[in-house]
Amino acid sequence: MNQKILHTPEGVRDIYGEECAKKKILEKRLHGVLASYGYQDIETPTFEFFDVFGSDVGTIPSKDLYKFFDREGHTLVLRPDFTPSIARAWSRYFSQDMKPARLSYQGNTFVNYQGLQGRLKESTQMGAELIGEGSADGDAEVIAMAAEALTASGLSDFQISVGHAGFFESLVREAGLDEDTETKLRNLMHNHNTFGIRKLLSDKKIDEGMRELLVTLPDLNGDGALQRAYELSEGLKAQEAVRRLMEVRDLLQVYGVQDAVSFDFGMLSAYMYYTGIIFRGYTYGTGEAVVKGGRYDGLLSHFGKDTPSVGFVIVVSQLMNALSRQKIDILPEHERYLILYAENRRKEALRKAVTYRAQGKYTELCSLSCLGVGEDSAHLPERLRGEGGYASVIVVE
Repeated sequence: MNQKILHTPEGVRDIYGEECAKKKILEKRLHGVLASYGYQDIETPTFEFFDVFGSDVGTIPSKDLYKFFDREGHTLVLRPDFTPSIARAWSRYFSQDMKPARLSYQGNTFVNYQGLQGRLKESTQMGAELIGEGSADGDAEVIAMAAEALTASGLSDFQISVGHAGFFESLVREAGLDEDTETKLRNLMHNHNTFGIRKLLSDKKIDEGMRELLVTLPDLNGDGALQRAYELSEGLKAQEAVRRLMEVRDLLQVYGVQDAVSFDFGMLSAYMYYTGIIFRGYTYGTGEAVVKGGRYDGLLSHFGKDTPSVGFVIVVSQLMNALSRQKIDILPEHERYLILYAENRRKEALRKAVTYRAQGKYTELCSLSCLGVGEDSAHLPERLRGEGGYASVIVVE
């Protein structure tokens, strides 16, 4: 036999046993939070036409997509991101005249990373999209819901950093920077390279105050960031973004999640479709964000409907890693029972299992002969309880 077929390709993995059970429990908890806010499930295809995720949409770069062709020669891709898929589906099936749509989803995404650096190419995500709501109320709702979902997962130590895509974009436009300079500036900001930013802008003909503000951006976060950004952007259009974040902050205080939220004006997203707030949730135990989201008021126009929208995604695999490394256990919702039986007591054991299941008890049946033991089974219950996590092991002999 070819041993290669027993292994998975690079970047994907099997999930089974206790880990799989805990993942399902975690997903149920997270889904319960989304449902409590009135979000209803939607399922979109695992693969879509290439144009749904094309470069003009502003999602994952084309080189990182899994692409293939159908019988008619159309280019298809495995979804790398749920938001464009949800936007496409909403544009087809929903009316702009309807009340705001609250949609939730769950499934796997696929990104063909060149350098894995610990990242999986297939990951489970769960998220929510609020379509048709353009106010700060919508921004605050999704941030508060993300915070509540992380709390429901079992985390107590996490931080959601909130920025605004429009703040940086307004500064770039007002500074008159060309596209190439903007791209370089984004990369430098992503690496918090203030020295590089200063050098990049040193020969640009821009106002000195604007230059200093751009150099300051990577460190414009934490306590007092909102007030400082407001003062630094005095007289600039970018101040509108600060006012919006101040309004969101006040609403988050009503939700009671303000302690879990901080503001970061140096935050940028690789997804170019974000137009308003952007946010990421972090905790220790993983270097990647466990929550990512933002406002994408222009994305729906790509599918023929110009509608404001905001949403977020929980990266379930990263959240599982964080919970494991923080030694936060995901306890099963139901106790499990195991009934062992001798071959001559099969029917009695079966009747007992039927009774247990009718009482809502999760019950497994196993014959002693299958375990490779004889009639002497006195040692089994204690050992199996420890190894299998059963609430009780009953032997019918």
